This record gives sequence, structure tokens and C-alpha cells, in this order.
Amino acid sequence: MRTYHCFWLLFWAGQPHQSFLTPLSKRTSGFPEKEKVLVLSGNSRQDLHRSKRSWMWNQFFLLEEYTGTDYQYVGKLHSDQDKGDGSLKYILSGDGAGDLFIINENTGDIQATKRLDREEKPVYILRAQAINRRTGRPVEPESEFIIKIHDINDNEPMFTKDVYNASIPEMSDVGIIKTALLNMDRENREQYQVVIQAKDMGGQMGGLSGTTTVNITLTDVNDNPPRFPQSTYQFRAPESMPPDSPVGRIKANDADVDENAEIEYSITEGDGYDMFGITTDKDTQEGIITVKKALDFENKNLYILKVEATNTHVDPRFLYLGPFKDSATVRIQVEDVDEPPVFSRPAYIMEVKEDVPMNTVIGTVTAQDPDAAKNPVKYSVDRHTDMDRVFNINSGNGSIFTSKPLDRETLLWHNITVIAAEINNPKQSSRVPVFIKVLDVNDNAPEFAMFYETFVCENAKAEQLIQTLSAVDKDDSYSGHQFSFSLAPEAASSSNFTLQDNRDNTAGIFTRKNRYNRHEMSTYFLPVVISDNDYPIQSSTETVTIRVCACDHRGKMLSCNAEALIHPTGLSTGALIAILLCIIILLVTVVLFAALRRQRKKEPLIISKEDIRDNIVSYNDEGGGEEDTQAFDIGTLRNPEAIDDNKLRRDIVPETLFVPRRTATARDNTDVRDFINQRLKENDTDPTAPPYDSLATYAYEGNGSVAESLSSLESMTTDGDQDYDYLSDWGPRFKKLADMYGAMDSDKDS
Repeated sequence: MRTYHCFWLLFWAGQPHQSFLTPLSKRTSGFPEKEKVLVLSGNSRQDLHRSKRSWMWNQFFLLEEYTGTDYQYVGKLHSDQDKGDGSLKYILSGDGAGDLFIINENTGDIQATKRLDREEKPVYILRAQAINRRTGRPVEPESEFIIKIHDINDNEPMFTKDVYNASIPEMSDVGIIKTALLNMDRENREQYQVVIQAKDMGGQMGGLSGTTTVNITLTDVNDNPPRFPQSTYQFRAPESMPPDSPVGRIKANDADVDENAEIEYSITEGDGYDMFGITTDKDTQEGIITVKKALDFENKNLYILKVEATNTHVDPRFLYLGPFKDSATVRIQVEDVDEPPVFSRPAYIMEVKEDVPMNTVIGTVTAQDPDAAKNPVKYSVDRHTDMDRVFNINSGNGSIFTSKPLDRETLLWHNITVIAAEINNPKQSSRVPVFIKVLDVNDNAPEFAMFYETFVCENAKAEQLIQTLSAVDKDDSYSGHQFSFSLAPEAASSSNFTLQDNRDNTAGIFTRKNRYNRHEMSTYFLPVVISDNDYPIQSSTETVTIRVCACDHRGKMLSCNAEALIHPTGLSTGALIAILLCIIILLVTVVLFAALRRQRKKEPLIISKEDIRDNIVSYNDEGGGEEDTQAFDIGTLRNPEAIDDNKLRRDIVPETLFVPRRTATARDNTDVRDFINQRLKENDTDPTAPPYDSLATYAYEGNGSVAESLSSLESMTTDGDQDYDYLSDWGPRFKKLADMYGAMDSDKDS
């Protein structure tokens, strides 16, 4: 890089006049060698003569980057009006005046106070003027001058970036930065770092220089074909492997990158061309070999394939390097596994007639172990498909036979499943469906299509059609059913009706005489024989019921004999039901009324003038004895009719009111125990007895007590005295009671 510098010196010639020179002040630098004087001139009317003037400069030059310790001298201003007596004053203004540039107001010397940099500011424009100190008026017009900064080589060349990054395709031609080698290969070296130096002054002595770094990356082109790292690959695949399962992976290496390294795999030839396939894993660029069909070790146990790897993006510029593909051999060894038996067919269809006897063989299924060992096989029927066990199978040879009678009309198809399992390894089993069709035989007789019940009018005429018959048959007929109708032999000659076969599987019943009398014969039963034309011929006898009815003159039925017998008064069914309900209600009312009257006539159980009350003590537990008592009104026992009135207990609030039941009046001397037992039995069996009946709650001690009844009520119903000596024999628990009643006897005796 070369830099050219030009210096322009401008010289101005002033008007011829007398110039005054003042001695220069002492300078601190040797620059410049010649004194720079800028003369300020003006016109004076008093000067009548022309004088020669000195040269004047209108611009100064300074070197940049001054390194001295004192101020740098710039130049001097001088006016031709200056007499040297100090009456004039020099003033400086403009760029940097007073700061960067200062002037001696007496002598006009200009100095630079700071270090100047041309690259920062190359030119300064200043204005100078001389004024009279006493009046302050200018003696010269204001003059403008320029200070230019002279350049020195103080800046080295600089790059715009510290580091440059560039990329060029490998094998590229020359560029700005040229490749020094031919056919630079990215696969050998991808990154380069170049340091570049720049010098000024055209590289001459004393010039400055700068450096930068350029990182150069070679981008990839498809100049490398794929290559298998080995020529032969070997894999193993069990024969039980399902289709679309991966067998193995192969990979061809490509030194290129990105899309230039994309590879497509294919099987070009081999004996397993139709058994295997290969796809490309887009992430790893591997070839995945998969199974297309089921393998069979016994059929073929080795497959040899030729696999080819090809670049998908080929650069025509590098085809001269050779084909961008490679091939390898793949050997796949099929491994034997223990397989379940295989049936000779995927499904079996068998037929059997419905009338075959039991244990009849209807067909055979066969299955074999596909393995080389050829293990024996046993057969069985899946009972979930034959819940009724209609069929069975020979476990050794697979023959299927019937074990129950068949009926086509009940079930036409039987779908069962047969299981074949290895005897040595029952877990290895397979299944096959067996469809058994039951063939029809003529084992069903024809019968009426419906139940026929017809009528004949009393005023019917002879040869009158009263009913048309049709028949059905559960059996199938390949040529179509052909039924024949006839009267049973016992009715053929003596019947009051005739039967005519229409030869179209229908028949008609006709009257044989004029007029019928329902009072003489209300119902006729006509036996009809129906036969089919299949082998063996099947026939059945069906009965037609014919009722004699009263009809109008147009033959419309009015009434029949059976209806007249059931409803002689002509009442409807609803009316009869209503009458029956009324009769039942009346009977119930009479029964209830009679029961109420019987209860009112009952006599009291105990007749006494006094209202004797006593306490019933409960001894059915081992409680507190006498102190564990409950008060009870025993007056009810003395007057059984007291429960017949409408008085209710005050200690329990009843939820519903019930009609009290009346019982037979007890005799005067009836034992209280018998009475209580009777009432207990009545309350236990009476569904209407209230749950708060006091007799049912406090009635009797029970059968578990060896002392039987301890009640003293019995003494109230007899005239004699009661002997209580037996209480002493009951043990210590009844000692106190024995003492009490024994003491009473002692009092009586005394």
C-alpha cells in the first residue's frame, strides 16, 4: 500500500510599502529553520512613496505528533503599522485560539500548546488583527490565515476485523486469497489459518505494518463414494421371527458429510431376494435388513444376499473418480426353534347325517411337528367350543366321531376347535377350526301350520267349505315339499264332514249334510292324516275342532253352544266377577259380626268382690332378688274381660288400634298357670295381637324353672290353704322365700 504526500506553498506579494521587522523571540525548537512572518498591511494616505515589501505567508505548516517539552513555535504576525514602540496589540481568534494556539500580543509570535494529530484535525482556520492599545481601534483589517498539520507516518495499517472467517469449496480455482496447492482435500484437512500483514509506504524502509488472521474452512463436495468396511456380513435369524422384524444392520462409510454422505441401500441379487428387505436409517445412514416372509428352517436354512450402497446426491464433476456405490455380501443363517404342530389345512369342513348312530366317525384332522425331531402329536377337542360334548376325537389319529345324537332341526352347524399338542412338550400346541354340518334326513312328519278351530252354522248347506288347511315340515326337501291330506280311516265313513286334497299342499273341509243342531252335538273333532313324499315317508294325524254355532241368514256367527253353557243368562265375564266379589264381602261381614257377638258373651275368669293387686317378681335371672322387682297390675288375671274393653295401657303409646280378640271364658277354678299358657299360645299365633300386651310380656316364668310357678295367685282361687314346706327343699337360693311363707304358716297355726 502506497501513500503519496503533496505540500503546497502559497506565496502572496503585497503592495509596495515599507515593512518593519522585529526581532524574533527565542524558539524552543529547531523547527522550522526559516522564520515564518505573516505581515499585516494597510493603506496609508500619508505615504506618498512606494516601497518594496517583504514576502507574506497566508498559511503555516506544522508537523503532527510534536514530542518536545516546550511549546511548538508556529510563526509570527507583524503589521507594517507597528513602529516598535509597543503601541500596537496583536489579537488571535478562530479554531483553537487561546487554547490550542496562543499569541504574544506584543511581538505577534504564535505557539502551539498541545500535541497535534493530523488524523484527528488536519486544518485550523484562524483570524489575526492588530489594534491600538490606547484607542482600542484596529489599525489593520482582520486577516484570515490557515495552519495545516503536516502528516508523518505515525499509524500502522489496521484491518477492520481481528479475525476473518472464510470458506471455499474444496478443489476450488483461484480467488482473492489463492490456494497454494492443487486439489486441496477437505477429508485430509478441513481448517486452515492464514496470517496476513499490511505495510504502508509501499513496504519501504520506515513504513508501519498491521496483521490479521483469516480462518479458512474447506466445504465439502461429493468426491468420495461409499465404501463397506468389510466384504461379507453374517447374521442369524430364528425361524419364529415374525415378518417386518429386523435381522441386522450394515453400514457403508462415506468420507463426505451432510447430504453428500446420504446413502441408499438395496438388495440387488441373491436367493433371498423375495424373503428379505433393506431400508436406510436416516439418522445413522445404516442399512436395516428385515424379514419379509415367514422363515422355515426345515425348508431352507441359509440365504445369501448381495447388498449395494449408493450415494443419493452425485456430483457429475467427480464421476471420473469412479462409481459412487459399493456392494457387499450378506449371509443369513436361519436357526431352528421348537415349533408347534402344523395342521394340514387351515380349517376343516365335515358333513354328517343327523340319524347316524353314536360313535360314528365323521372325519379326520392331521397335524405334524414341523421340526426335524418330528415329535408325536396328540389331539383333543376344546370343550369351550363343545360344551354339550356332542363330539369326541381320537387322541392318536385325529378322527372325530359323534358321542351324542344329532338333530339338524335343533342345530344345523357345529363349530368346534381341535387342539394338536406335542406329547413331549404340551406347551407347543396349535388350533384349527372344524365346521360340522348336520345333513337332513326325513325324520319329522308334517303337521298343521297352525292350530285350527273352526265352526259350522246350524243352517249350513251340504258341500259348503268351512276351513282351508295347510301344513309345514321341519325337514328340508331338495325338490320341495309335497303333502297329501286325508281323513283318518275311523272318520272317513262316519264323519259329517269331508276332506278334499287340493294337491298344492293345502286341503279343504266341506260339510256333508244340510243343517246341524248344536243341542244334539255342539263340537266335532275331525282327525286329518298328513303325509310327505320323502323317504322314508312320514305322516301324522292332526285334529281339527269344529263347533256348531247359531248364525244369521248371511252365515255370520251369533253364538255357539260352548258360550251358551258358560253364560246361560247372557252375562258378561266382568258382571260375573262383580257378583262374586259382592258375595265374598257379604260373607266376610257376617263372619266378623258373629265373632264380635261371641266375644261380648265371655264370662270373667275370676269373680271377686275385692280388687286384689299383687307384685309379680321375675326370677328368670340371677339378679338382685327381691329388690329387682317391677310393679304389675294383676287385676287383669282376675277379670279376663278387662282386656275386651277399649281401655289401653297408659305406660305404652300404641301406634295402631286393633280389634281385641275374644276367647272362651275360663272356669272359676281354672289354674292361673293354664290360663296364662292359653293366653300365651293365643298371642303367639295371633298376627293381630299388639306387641305391648302385658300378658305376653310378664306372663309366666317358663319351663326352665324346677320350682314350676311361684305365683301365689292360685291360693286366691281355692278355698283351701297352700302348703309351702316344699320350698325348703329347693336349696339356698329359695331359703329366704321359704322362711317368709313358713313364718306365715306359723302365724296361722298360732
